[in-house]
Amino acid sequence: MTQLALVIDLNVCVGCSACVTSCKEWNTSGAAGPLSDCNPYDANPTGTFFNRVQTFEVGEFPQTETVHFPKSCLHCEDPPCVPVCPTGASYKRKEDGIVLVDYDRCIGCKYCSWACPYGARELDEKQKVMKKCTLCVDRIYSTTLPEADRRPSCVMACPPGARLFGDIHDPDSVVSGYTLMPEWGTQPANHYLPRRKTTITIHEDQLVRADNPLKIDGKLPKPSRQQPTLDDVTSW
Repeated sequence: MTQLALVIDLNVCVGCSACVTSCKEWNTSGAAGPLSDCNPYDANPTGTFFNRVQTFEVGEFPQTETVHFPKSCLHCEDPPCVPVCPTGASYKRKEDGIVLVDYDRCIGCKYCSWACPYGARELDEKQKVMKKCTLCVDRIYSTTLPEADRRPSCVMACPPGARLFGDIHDPDSVVSGYTLMPEWGTQPANHYLPRRKTTITIHEDQLVRADNPLKIDGKLPKPSRQQPTLDDVTSW
């Protein structure tokens, strides 16, 4: 059975949020949109997003590390959000395993968000329906796009190539990895590749430049007073 999904390499993700921006841009004007924003320029803005990047620190000072963790719907193979939906608005497609929401049936009761252990569902405050990542289903099957572009917008936008897309049940596909919170038994289709630590040994003599001009008298450049300054020639 086909199961389309994302694989995200946490060792490559730099937390730039290009995936968040491209997702918002494509889906707010696509079949899954609009993605409403409320008070976007006020002190407490709120909005609907299919994809978010959570950034946090791990470890204890001074041995701390920054981790960027992109999160969206994981398109579980056994999605708990589907059976709790009282109207059948949440459903899983048999042909590709994508979990979607039928807005015409959704009543915004939030049962699906309570059932989702990953916090991947959001209520659109204007339309009063639950929304989530669709894997850009309107994009990946579009016949108007070149075949190379028939991938989720977040995958297309990722500068370091941290996001991969394919069929996790296809042994020839590029996607594989480890699941998030397997103890819930939901079998999330989206996978993550763990961070890999690289140890670099730096010797003390490598911390100081041997030819540091700051330590050599008379070597620092001293322009004459008649030469123009940056303020004179640069438009800030």
